[in-house]
Amino acid sequence: MTWDEVRKVALKWPGMVDARSYGTPSLKVCGKFVARLREDGETVALRVDVLERQERMAADPAAFFITDHYANYPAVVVRLAKVKRRDLAALIESVWRDRAPKKLVADHETGRATPPRTPTSTSNKKRGRTRN
Repeated sequence: MTWDEVRKVALKWPGMVDARSYGTPSLKVCGKFVARLREDGETVALRVDVLERQERMAADPAAFFITDHYANYPAVVVRLAKVKRRDLAALIESVWRDRAPKKLVADHETGRATPPRTPTSTSNKKRGRTRN
């Protein structure tokens, strides 16, 4: 997988947006950290609970690992070249469900969730105003 593919999977979830963390591209849901592309451009740090991390690392150590930096933090490092798309998609969904506001998750489950509003610029001309 590539970072762009990770983004496409993640940005399908309501409230998920592109952001920056530690100078690298990242993903957040309603302001909460979800994932970031690490400096090597080949791995992603993904926020997960420690039990999920242990299970993923045991099931697929070629794709999931941690560094000393993440040992005491609820995160796992993912090798993009090794991870299966369906596994990462399921993990992103799980992280979204954990990190997103409960109302957003509930609205999504009942089909009421709407994509986050993005600011749009409307020119004065479109509003029927002109500059003098």
